[in-house]
This record gives sequence, structure tokens and C-alpha cells, in this order.
Amino acid sequence: MTSEYKVAVKQSKRKTASIYIERDGSLSVLVPENTTEQEIKEILKANEYKIHKYQAKRELLNEKAVRREPVNGQSFLYLGRNYYLQYNGSAKEIEFKGRYFYAPEGSTDRLNDLFKEFYRKRGYKFISPRVNKYAEIMGLKIDQISILELKTRWASCSGKKPKVNFHWKVMMAPASVIDYLIVHELCHFKHKRHNADFWNEVDKYYPDYQKQVSWLKENGASLEI
Repeated sequence: MTSEYKVAVKQSKRKTASIYIERDGSLSVLVPENTTEQEIKEILKANEYKIHKYQAKRELLNEKAVRREPVNGQSFLYLGRNYYLQYNGSAKEIEFKGRYFYAPEGSTDRLNDLFKEFYRKRGYKFISPRVNKYAEIMGLKIDQISILELKTRWASCSGKKPKVNFHWKVMMAPASVIDYLIVHELCHFKHKRHNADFWNEVDKYYPDYQKQVSWLKENGASLEI
């Protein structure tokens, strides 16, 4: 039964219903205004097989998740490659040099926070110019770019500002995956739904997108500190 999953229902001025399975396994159900609770249950029931099939695959991939320890020599990801942790008495924050991440001596308990800040800072410097580059190509203007902790998605966007947000974890993925996520979000300013027009738009600006989608599905669980 789909009742075992966390379900978020969002009603809007749309004509059809859509179901999205978020990165954490929760379900987002987008339905037209005035859709009844019983109708929502029927929508979930009709898609029960597809939901369980995807969830089973997601759980299998999550078994591949890397469990990292805060010890010297432990590898951590940055732009798709592994680099090694080394505690250093002179480091004040996470410092990236050569093949190593240097962390302050005695920072084991706060290592996660230090890495999050490192990915946020590096993320803004790395992602911002790439967003602006693709936005210019696509005839868009983005007012705000943020690197933060998103609950369920790798990236999101809002047309009111307009702005785009990226999870700091994407800085662990290869640059090609980040570029795909950028194009994906920018295409939403032209097509809100994941329909054929949307994916045609993505393909126009990033023809290699299917390879990046597959990479995220297969390796997304490893993008953890």
C-alpha cells in the first residue's frame, strides 16, 4: 500500500494529476483544485505498481551508499572525484589542496558542518557563473542563485523572483551532472511540467541529459558526507 510512504498533496490551477517520487522516497501528488481526498486515494491506487517498482529500485541503490568515517584517509567527494581527509593543526576550516581535504585538528564532532559550509561556498562560486551562462543562452535572467539544504530535491526554482536553488550535495557530483541540473531548472521557466515539451527543451540545451539522469539515479545515494 502507498500508505507506507510520506505523501504531500499540492493543489493548483492545473488540469491533470501528477505524482513525483522525491529523492528521499516521499511522494508529491500534484492535483487540480477541488480534488477530493477520495480522488487522491484513487490516483495513488492506480499508480501503486509503478510507485512500488520505483521504490524497490531506489532502496536497492541506497544499499550502495558510502558510510564515511571522520578519520584520516577517509575519502570525500568533490565534483565527482574522491579526495582524502587529513587533520591539520593550522587549518581553520576545510581547505582543499591537491588530493586532500585538510580539516582543523580536533574537529571530528563538527566535521559534517565544516564540509557543508565548504560545499556551500564552493558551490556558489562554481554554479553561479554556469547558471548565468546557460540563462543567457536560453534568453533568461536569473535574479537569485542559492546553495542550501533542500529537503527532497537536488534543485528547485521559483518564477516570482526569478531564482534557482541547488542542494549543497550536488557539489559532490561531476560537473556534467551539475550542468544538467542547471539546464533542468532553467527549462522550468519555460515549461513547468515534466512533459514532452519540457524534455525537448532540456535536450535542446543539454543533449547528454539522459546520461546525467541515469548517473543521479545510480549514484545519488553516495552523495553524502
